[in-house]
Amino acid sequence: MRKSGILMHISSLPGPYGIGTFGKYAYDFIDFLHAGGQAYWQLLPLSPTGYGDSPYQSFSTFAGNPYFIDPELLIGQALLTGKEIQFFRWFDEEEKVDFGCLYRNRPKVLKQAFQRFSPDANYRKFLNDNADWLPDYALFMALKEHFNGCCWQDWPEEFRLRRPETLEQYRQTSAGEIEFQYFLQYEFYLQWTNLRRYASEKGIRIIGDVPIYVPLDSADVWSNYQLFQLDDHRRPARVAGCPPDSFSANGQLWGNPLYDWNKIHETGYEWWIRRLKAAAQRYDVIRLDHFRGFEGYWSVPADESTAINGKWAPGPGREFIQTIQQALPDTEFIAEDLGFLTPEVKQLQQDSGWPGMKVIQFAFDSREAGDYLPHLYPVNSVCYSGTHDNLTLKQWFSDAAPKDVQSAKAYLGLHREEGLVWGMIRGCMGSVSRLCIIQMQDYLELGKEARMNTPGLLSKQNWTWRAGADMFSDRLAQKIRTITERYGRL
Repeated sequence: MRKSGILMHISSLPGPYGIGTFGKYAYDFIDFLHAGGQAYWQLLPLSPTGYGDSPYQSFSTFAGNPYFIDPELLIGQALLTGKEIQFFRWFDEEEKVDFGCLYRNRPKVLKQAFQRFSPDANYRKFLNDNADWLPDYALFMALKEHFNGCCWQDWPEEFRLRRPETLEQYRQTSAGEIEFQYFLQYEFYLQWTNLRRYASEKGIRIIGDVPIYVPLDSADVWSNYQLFQLDDHRRPARVAGCPPDSFSANGQLWGNPLYDWNKIHETGYEWWIRRLKAAAQRYDVIRLDHFRGFEGYWSVPADESTAINGKWAPGPGREFIQTIQQALPDTEFIAEDLGFLTPEVKQLQQDSGWPGMKVIQFAFDSREAGDYLPHLYPVNSVCYSGTHDNLTLKQWFSDAAPKDVQSAKAYLGLHREEGLVWGMIRGCMGSVSRLCIIQMQDYLELGKEARMNTPGLLSKQNWTWRAGADMFSDRLAQKIRTITERYGRL
């Protein structure tokens, strides 16, 4: 069946607490999706944000971001009072996330809630169900607090190398801080579970995002160091990136530690299976980021300052995909197969049976050839107006080369009465792709001020866009519903 959905992260929801949460405005947005005839809500990773405030640089692939815990729902649990919430300033600009303000103030409020929390049987069950990752994560976060937030690579050797007697002693002396981390994950779980249940009741399925790599400064690498390409001192030997192309002469140096796929293979891909099973419990569909890295990945010496001197190395390939499919036979995936695609990568995606991605902006980019014109799309694909890494459609029409814009106008028959942005949305909706995902910023016809992320650029603009409370109008929902119905996606 043909369906459609909207891409917008939780952080971009409106609300009075500096960042979108799992509270009232999230429920209101689900109602908006339902009114607009949508079937999917796509999110970015829900994990705690780390370096650069990026949800793709998280302290744990398993954990949830405590910033999304809604303070008003905690009031409903008698864990906070309205006065305690109002005591803190949460933002300077209502439509921008101020991560610095959240970092300073949110833990203070959440610790007040923790002090009133009484563990019960449901809490103890949660701890037991997540015992494969939660203790190490809670210990990791407590240690980061103890060492003033510095990367675990800079911790004293006995902590960095995880000497058992040192860790056990710290667990005993810092039990309160560790228990606080348990509490945060439990509250995240409760609120997210209730929100997802409401979405399901409204016929909305959640698409979640699982990055292929995890950052060096994470509980994942610290506690599973043997699965990564680290030296005897647990420093990265080689790191991830992507090669130079027509968009970047130096390539992109991401800096994430690379997996030791031979060792992961020896375990039967156990960590990856656990990771994806956890994601499958959180989401209805998983977008598997950087799919091409499972066929081959760009490996760069850790001491390089650019990605130029990297080389291609083989990924785990078909065996990995088949193992995942056998372990999670009922889980739906989307393969993020953008970027430099060889025939081998294309074959791996086709063999997986998972739909790939088509970004309509790429169809008219004269810098690089591709198969992104809608008449070339396979049915088993997902058409996007853009992703979190792309320009908004309004920005694309302003910034793209004039010949590219003219190509889009000619191909799609764009005209002023409809509007350029809505004409591009029509191109997505009218494609043969079984699923169509439109960024909320595009439905709102917003420009560069609403771009979610500019890859390779550390900027206070990245990850900070928030919608205004008045943007999700009944009129817009009806307009979305009309175009959705017109193209058989209702």
